[in-house]
Amino acid sequence: MGMGGALGRVVRSGVGRRRVQTVVIAVATMMAVASAVVAGSLIVASNAPFDHAFAQQHGAHLTVQFDPGRASTAQLVATGEETGVTASAGPYPVTTIRPVDSRGGHLPTLTLVGRSGPQADVDDLDLKSGRWAAKPGEIVLNSSFSGPDLGLGSTLQASDAAGSPTLTIVGFALSVSRTADVWTTPAQARALASKETPLTSQMLYRFDSAGTEKQLTADRKQLAAAVPSGALLGSQSYLETKRDADQGAAPTIPFLVAFGVLGIVMSVIIVGSVTSGAVGSSLRRIGILKAIGFTPREVVRAYVAQALIPAAVGIGLGVVLGNLLAVPLLDDTEQAYGTATLSVTWWVDVVVPAAALLVVGLAALVPALRAGRLSTVEAIAVGRAPRPGRGQWAHRVAGRLPLPRAVTYGLASPFAHPVRMVAMLLAVAFGTVAATFAVGLTASLTAVGATADPEESAAVTVFGGGGPGPAPGGPVQAEGGSEAPAADPARIRAAIEAQKGTASYYAMTRSDAAVAGITGSVPVSLYQGDSRAGSYEMNSGHWLDGAGQAVVGSGFLERTGTELGDTVRVTYDGATRTLRIVGEAFDTSDGGLQIHGNIADFPTAQPRMFLVEVKPGVSPFEYATKLAAVVRPLGGDAMANAASENDNFIIILESMAALLTLMLVSVAGLGVLNSVVLDTRERVHDLGVCKALGMSPRQTVSLVLASVAGIGVLGGLIGVPAGFALHGFVLPVMGHAAGTELPPSVLDVYDPWQLLLLGLAGIAIALLGALLPAGWAAKVRTATALRTE
Repeated sequence: MGMGGALGRVVRSGVGRRRVQTVVIAVATMMAVASAVVAGSLIVASNAPFDHAFAQQHGAHLTVQFDPGRASTAQLVATGEETGVTASAGPYPVTTIRPVDSRGGHLPTLTLVGRSGPQADVDDLDLKSGRWAAKPGEIVLNSSFSGPDLGLGSTLQASDAAGSPTLTIVGFALSVSRTADVWTTPAQARALASKETPLTSQMLYRFDSAGTEKQLTADRKQLAAAVPSGALLGSQSYLETKRDADQGAAPTIPFLVAFGVLGIVMSVIIVGSVTSGAVGSSLRRIGILKAIGFTPREVVRAYVAQALIPAAVGIGLGVVLGNLLAVPLLDDTEQAYGTATLSVTWWVDVVVPAAALLVVGLAALVPALRAGRLSTVEAIAVGRAPRPGRGQWAHRVAGRLPLPRAVTYGLASPFAHPVRMVAMLLAVAFGTVAATFAVGLTASLTAVGATADPEESAAVTVFGGGGPGPAPGGPVQAEGGSEAPAADPARIRAAIEAQKGTASYYAMTRSDAAVAGITGSVPVSLYQGDSRAGSYEMNSGHWLDGAGQAVVGSGFLERTGTELGDTVRVTYDGATRTLRIVGEAFDTSDGGLQIHGNIADFPTAQPRMFLVEVKPGVSPFEYATKLAAVVRPLGGDAMANAASENDNFIIILESMAALLTLMLVSVAGLGVLNSVVLDTRERVHDLGVCKALGMSPRQTVSLVLASVAGIGVLGGLIGVPAGFALHGFVLPVMGHAAGTELPPSVLDVYDPWQLLLLGLAGIAIALLGALLPAGWAAKVRTATALRTE
C-alpha cells in the first residue's frame, strides 16, 4: 500500500519536476497527433468521395422523367413498389428555365424541380447555406452556381420575356445525384411551366442491383413496363455523374496520400523519440529508486506512466486541434470534389489517438524495461553520463577542424546518443522533404493555372456574333431569344486593324466536329493568323504553323490510340479533311479530346472570335470600350479580359500544402527541441565545468547550436533530394489521374537557388528547435550547473 502511494508520488514528481520536458512531450505529441488527424481525414475524404457522399445522401441510381398526361401520380408512386426498388421519391413537378441575372446576363438552361423540402428517402439534399424555398418567388440554387455574382438574396428573372416572374435565391443546396439545378415549391414549379417548357414528373429510385450500366438498363426497362406506353420520357444514370466526380477528385489523391504518409510517419518518429528520450534520460534516477527498494516492475510502470501522462494530454489536445484544422481543409475538399458535407470520420478520431498511445507506450517501455533489468549500480553509472568511449571518434575528427573548441565539441556531442541522433536526423529530413515537396507543388500548380487556358491571356476579346460561345474563362452566357446574326469577319478585322493601340491579333472559332473512330462529336478550335500567342503549353511536338495540321491533348491520343505524326479524318460542317497530328498540348478541357486546327483547312469555317494584344501603355479596358462602339453596329462586341487568376481548385490545393507543411515543419522543430533539452540537461554538469574553465554564455550558445547544426546539414542533404524525387513521382501521377501528361514547364519548377535555400531549411529547422535550450544553457550559473546531478 505504502509502496503503491510512493509509486504515485514518483510519477507525479517526475512529471512536475521536469516541466520543460513534460511540456515538450505534450506539445510535440499534440502537433504530431493533430497532423496525423488532418492527414488521415484528408486521405479518408479523398478515398471515393462520391461514393461516401452518395451513400450519405441516399443518392438516386436513376432519375426518371415521366409524362404526367400519360401516367397519373398514383401510377408513378406505385412504381416504387416494383421488384428490386429499395427506395423511391416523387413524383416532383419539373420544368426548365433560362434565367437572366441582374446585369442582363443569361445563365444556361436550368432544370427546375418543385420540392417541399430538402429531405427525402432518395436524394436527401445537403442544404449548404440559407433555407428552403417556402413561398412563390423563392428558389434554392445548386451550390455550384454560388459566387460573387449569385449569393443569398440575389434575384433572377425566370426568362427574358416581358413580365416574367422575379425569383429570389434563399438557399444553396447540393444534390450528389445532380437531380436538378434549381429547386422551388411545387406550386411555383407548375406556375413556371409553359407550352415551350412543358411540365414533366420526376421520380427518383434506388435499386438493390445498380452497379453496372447493364443492371440499370434492366431496371429502366422494368419501370417503363410498369407505366402506360410512352409515359417514360427519359432517365439519367448515377454512373455518369460518378465518373465525372471521380475524375475530378482523382488528381488530389496522390498529393493527399503523400502528405498524409509524411505526417503519420513523422508523428511516429517524433512521439517515439520524445518518449524514449524522456525515459532514457532518467536512468540514474531509476537506479536510485531501485536502491531504496522499488522492484523492476514498479520502476517500469513508473516511467511508462511518466511518459503517458503528458503524452495523453498532448494526444487529447492534438485530436481537438486536428479537428479544428481539418474543418476548413475539408470545406475546401468539398468544393474541389463537389460532394456533400465532409467531416472528420469518427474512426480517425479513435484510431489516431489509440495508435499514438500505443507508440508512446512502446517507446517508453523499451528503455524502461532496459532500466528495470539494469543493476542498481549500473543504472546510476549509466544515468550519470553517456556510455564511456561512445562518440569519442567523433570528438577526435571534429577536433581537427579549424573551428572554435566550443563548436567542435558541439558538433561531436550528438554521436554519444546514436539512437537519439538518428531520430532527430529523421525529423529534420522529413520536415525538409515536406517543405521541398510543398514548394515544388505550389510552383507546379501555379504553372498549371497559368497555362491551362491560353485565350485568357489575351488583353481584349472581340466577338463577331453568330453565337461565339462563352468568353474565355467567363460565365456561360447565351444570347437572348434568337441568335444574333454573325458579323462579317472582314469588317471586324478591319476595325481591329484601324483601332489605335492594336499590337497583334489572331482569330478563332469553336464548334463541334466528327472524327473517324470516335463516337459522338468532338470539340474543335480553329485558328487564323499567327496563333502562337494563344498556343497551349506543349507536352511534345509543336504548335500549329501551317495548313493540314492538328494539335490534340493527351486524352485524344489515348482514346484514339494515335501518336505524333499519325493522321486523323475530321469532318467539320460537311467538309472532311485529313490532318496530321504535329503536337500534344497540355489541354485538359473536354477530357483532353479537343482538336486544334487551322480555319484555312475548312472552307465554310468563319472566325467568330478575335484575340487582341495591345501596345505597351494602352489600357485594355479603354481599348475595348472604344472598339466595342465600332463593332457593335456590325453585330459584334469587345471586352477586356481580367488578369488571369488561379482557379479555386488550385488555390485550395496550395492552401492545403501550406498548412500541412507548416504543421510538419513545426513537429520536426519540436522533435529537435526535445532532443536538445534532453542533451542539455544531461550535460549540465559538463557545461558547469566548461563555464568554470572560462566558457562565455555566447560560446555556450554556440556549443548547443553546433550540436544540431551537423544534423541540420545532413537532414537538408537527405530531405531536399527526397522531396525533389517525391515531387517528380507525385506530379505525373496527379497528371495521369486528370487524364493528361504534364509539360516541362509544370514539372521542372525548381531553380538551383531554391534547392540551395531548401537545403538550408534543414539547418533552420534544427537551429530554431535548439534556440530555446541554448538560451537556457547560457543562463545557467556555473555553481548551479556544478551542483546539478
